Amino acid sequence: MTIALIVKWVLVLRKRDTGIQHESSGHMLIRSALSVLGLTFVSTGYALAQCQSSTSQDPRALQERVENASDVPTSCQVVPPEEAEDSAQSNLGQASEQQAAHPTDPVWFYGGFLDSAYLLDFNHPANDRFRSRGTAYKVDYPLINMAAAYLRKTPSESSRWGMELTTQAGQDTRVFGFSATATNLAGFEGLRHLGPTDLSYLAPVGKGLTVQGGIFSSLIGYDSLYAKDNFNYTRPWGADFTPYLMMGVNASYPFTSRLTGIVFLVNGYWHLADANHVPSWGGQVAYKATNHTTLKETVLMGPHQSDTDLEFWRFLWDSILEWKTDRVTTAFEYHVGTEKVAAPGNPRALWMTAQFPVHYVFRKRWSATVRPEVYWDRDGRLTGARQTIKANTTTLEYRVPYHDFAAIFRLEHRIDDSRGPQGGFFRGAEIAPGVVGLTSTQNLLILGVILTFDSHL
Repeated sequence: MTIALIVKWVLVLRKRDTGIQHESSGHMLIRSALSVLGLTFVSTGYALAQCQSSTSQDPRALQERVENASDVPTSCQVVPPEEAEDSAQSNLGQASEQQAAHPTDPVWFYGGFLDSAYLLDFNHPANDRFRSRGTAYKVDYPLINMAAAYLRKTPSESSRWGMELTTQAGQDTRVFGFSATATNLAGFEGLRHLGPTDLSYLAPVGKGLTVQGGIFSSLIGYDSLYAKDNFNYTRPWGADFTPYLMMGVNASYPFTSRLTGIVFLVNGYWHLADANHVPSWGGQVAYKATNHTTLKETVLMGPHQSDTDLEFWRFLWDSILEWKTDRVTTAFEYHVGTEKVAAPGNPRALWMTAQFPVHYVFRKRWSATVRPEVYWDRDGRLTGARQTIKANTTTLEYRVPYHDFAAIFRLEHRIDDSRGPQGGFFRGAEIAPGVVGLTSTQNLLILGVILTFDSHL
């Protein structure tokens, strides 16, 4: 009965989401998503309480079949709660390592999550905003940053078609996929409530060519849009200024068990922006050097201005090296981007960033992460301010698994320091109507509570 209710509500949400035309509908969707999650948790929790000795198949066995399946975004993978605290979750292999093997049996996965947090800003800005951010940008009061429900089928050799359907709502859906320098895409009010939503096909070519089309998890970056899939609650600066989702088509092929290649064609740098009608394209190579070490190189290029001449194209290169064991995961990510701006003098903009997260599981349910990072926006093209930002984020996490459910508690401290002619973070009262003063340093103390439910049909 619980499964039927979930599937019914997922389909209802999908229909409602397609027809959203006004902001008021977004609020209705938020209430609907919360209802789905509440109904799911209550119904299934009651059933589990009535039958603790259930003999249903362990989802861990099913997940082992598909953990390397093609084009399964990390943000939508089923991570068994009993193993979540012992496994590091990252996006490094979200569209690369997963190509190496294909499941033999098709499996439908479904679930949802509720992500809430309180970000205490010791600067107490009058506008309650974390300046220049696209996710977790509201401070000083509790809110729901994201709520989502998903249904997914992984393509396999016995059933070659796959799909994802993800509906989402919350504060983070308001900013993350848009551009500060381009107009919004037609239909953005509905599209922003869709997470990974796509069709895929495993073609019988060589070792298996997987083609995916729709909205899919970004091939750029180490971090996911969804905090539940990351080591820290808040995302790094580099993640907020690269795509979390892409809209278009990609094709991936596992040349060997260690080497995977992907090419992609997308509607633009930001999937909800309409800078022009010329698509962007790129490619990725992922190499698993050892059982613990993976290297991923990704490039993205295309116009993000109304002038689509090659001279004004945006170029981005992202490089990630990850080392992972049962208890320790560490990674180094560096990316650099540039474009010539179609403005008087045609100045060239340049930006780059690096992060070095270190994650350690020191007990079965306890883990800690430290993430130093730097972001340099020489010309203010991405952050909107000419600045250099240095930040460090420290997170303590505790997980409580229960069958298909899990509760994730994160206590996090974050310090950001911005220097430059236009740098700074909001502080205190307004110094003029609609203008809040700036200060160079910001300290945040964050409590995040994430409830998840992941199961299968």
